[in-house]
Amino acid sequence: MIAEVVIRPMTPADVAEAKLMMLTVSAGIFAPHHPAAAFINHYGPALGDVDDFQRHYGPPGGLFLVATDGATIIGTGAMRRLDDATAELRRMWLLPAYHGRGIGYRLIQELFTFARAAGYRRVRLSTSNVQQQAIRFYERLGFYRIPRYRETDDEVFMEIGLGSGE
Repeated sequence: MIAEVVIRPMTPADVAEAKLMMLTVSAGIFAPHHPAAAFINHYGPALGDVDDFQRHYGPPGGLFLVATDGATIIGTGAMRRLDDATAELRRMWLLPAYHGRGIGYRLIQELFTFARAAGYRRVRLSTSNVQQQAIRFYERLGFYRIPRYRETDDEVFMEIGLGSGE
């Protein structure tokens, strides 16, 4: 039985557990496609922005949230500034046991609320072709595919408008 899932801003005390959760979820998605050593060598260091989340996702232009079930971090989501009108959705991860319960939707809605209040007019994201479930989730929310907007290993780039006229 799950306790009430709480979504709140990440604190420095959450970093290690949040990274472990992200690595656990990403291992389930990506490890079958990569040798173990390559997975560890790539995805561990790729989370360096989480170590310094306050610099990468801190106010006033960003926000990093965690979803907790009791004292356990079960999901994350972050928003950061790309430019005055555009925010980027990052670090959306949710333990598979919690999929289909509306938690990812709640995370993203809280991040959209933040983005609107911060004056952003659109949100972009990038993800991997391997993450078909995530791509379908984003499409259901109204994200659509766009050309590559930054250098990354990701193959899929998406955007959603946050206000009228988008």
